[in-house]
Amino acid sequence: MKLGCFSPPVLWAAQVLLAAGSESLQCEGPVSTRDSGCRPDDVGAREVDYLARGYMFSRPIRLVVSYDWLVLQGPAAPIFEGDPLVLRCQAWRGWPLAQVTFYRDGSALGAPGPNREFSIAVAREVDSGHYHCSAIFQSPGPGSLETASSVAVTVQELFPAPVLRATPSPEPQEGSAVTLSCQTKLPPQRSATRLLFSFHKGGRSVRGRGLSPELQVPAAAQAHSGSYWCEATTEDNHVWKRSPRLEIRVQGPSSSGAPPTLDPAPPKSAAPAPPSPQQASDPHLHHRMGLLLRQMQDVRVLLGHLVMELRDLSGHLKLETRKGTAKQV
Repeated sequence: MKLGCFSPPVLWAAQVLLAAGSESLQCEGPVSTRDSGCRPDDVGAREVDYLARGYMFSRPIRLVVSYDWLVLQGPAAPIFEGDPLVLRCQAWRGWPLAQVTFYRDGSALGAPGPNREFSIAVAREVDSGHYHCSAIFQSPGPGSLETASSVAVTVQELFPAPVLRATPSPEPQEGSAVTLSCQTKLPPQRSATRLLFSFHKGGRSVRGRGLSPELQVPAAAQAHSGSYWCEATTEDNHVWKRSPRLEIRVQGPSSSGAPPTLDPAPPKSAAPAPPSPQQASDPHLHHRMGLLLRQMQDVRVLLGHLVMELRDLSGHLKLETRKGTAKQV
């Protein structure tokens, strides 16, 4: 395999066998200067190209030159949940192989066969482990069974399970606004990955998948009380995770005193007391007070009619009594 840096006047190449690495080499300058050289990278691999001394450098790669008959080639970049994982069993000088077998943590992953490549379409964290391969070399190889050194493969978490939070509180007052936020975080290497969020209450969906991690409730009502949870998923649906449940309890309007009593015969000059500032600031309570006042007025009208009926009945009874007395005389 050839490695080359194609930015004139630099051109470096070598015949090597690429495998999972143990050391990173960082080039400090173009080969055409005396300051050229490569040294072990003590800082750590960078994720992007960078400038130094006026030159543009690519991100480092990990390289191992092996003298083994058989080498297992692992992924060069970090592997995250949902990524494909591909391993290749490479022979010296590309000689033909038979009875190729792949292993993870010492256990065979399948029956021996001619395929030199092992792949997992959608990797999970449980796929992490130490992999190696074995194969029999065919002519012009030695004809013996050879085993490659193991390679450590770590499948990293793409994002943690989301947490559902309510702002300003999971116990909002009736009529107030509340926001549900489905919170999780992507690693810097995958910050461009787009996640979709959905919200659920009990066993039904409240909002389908969308790019916004928030659900707005402009005015909370008693019907909004319940157990909520959210789900975050990648656009390809390869990785999805659910949050723990969050209980939302909408609180009814607060009352500052004892409930008003009804006076069956209030004085005509009495007027209802004006609402307190706290009551005036609460539109729901103000509405209920208005209904109560109208009901009191209706009761007063009914009592007036009742008094008139009683007077008529009393006059009628007196008249009947007088007639009865006159007949007896």
